[in-house]
Amino acid sequence: MTLFWLVFSVYVGAIALIVLLSYAIALYEAASTDPQLVEHRFAPGQIWLAIKLMAAETAFLALTVVLHPLGWIPFKEQPRPENRETPIILLHGLFHNRACWLWMKFRLRRKGFPNLITINLPPWKNVETLTERVVTKVDELRVKEGFERVHLVGHSMGGIIARNYVQIRGGASKVESCILLGAPNLGSKLAPFAVSHLGRQLMPGSEFLKRLAQTPLPAGVSMVSIFTRHDNMVLPPTNARLEGAINEEIQGMGHTSLLYHPRAIHAVVETLSRKKIP
Repeated sequence: MTLFWLVFSVYVGAIALIVLLSYAIALYEAASTDPQLVEHRFAPGQIWLAIKLMAAETAFLALTVVLHPLGWIPFKEQPRPENRETPIILLHGLFHNRACWLWMKFRLRRKGFPNLITINLPPWKNVETLTERVVTKVDELRVKEGFERVHLVGHSMGGIIARNYVQIRGGASKVESCILLGAPNLGSKLAPFAVSHLGRQLMPGSEFLKRLAQTPLPAGVSMVSIFTRHDNMVLPPTNARLEGAINEEIQGMGHTSLLYHPRAIHAVVETLSRKKIP
């Protein structure tokens, strides 16, 4: 038992250190543009907010890492034959896998969305290869299952893959809505720390992101970007805004917390529940 608690403490401590470093960099970035943040950083309200943000983000990131092996289990998700609700394809972020969606899937099913599909997006692949996985899954749902369109929900990098599919890869006519959760639409200044080719493509000013920005959003797809002003991975957090889309800013949570926090899940449910997004 002592060994268990030692390993557990080291594990949680390592996750907490990662979260602390990411928020330290986020504070430095924010203070560079708004020096007044430095003057109020020790105010009781700010300290309490920082503690809550880091505690929640540590807990959710630790849970996500623990769940990670479940994403390696080879199983195929299929829409329920008795329900013809539009399928929802969930696309995870960099270095995660399909297991990170377990809680979101549970909550969405409770809210009346039964047809939920997840796919793995390995970080050693490139953007186009990962987008091809989305192409294959959408076409499979259309041809084999008879669905006309799908919803896409992408967290972080998954949101960028979703945009690539609907904007550049011809998926607009097959997608009803595209919901982005903390997607680095204008890149993230933390991307250089990702030891992956995908990380370089998510850097601000990358050729890939420039190409996406220069391609108009499709008129027939409801595009919604849900992001948090306290994001510790998309820096600055405003880089998650997407011009031309509906932007919904929430607060009080970090990057991984967007997969679990009730307000984030509520925002996704509200978007999926709209028959037509103005």
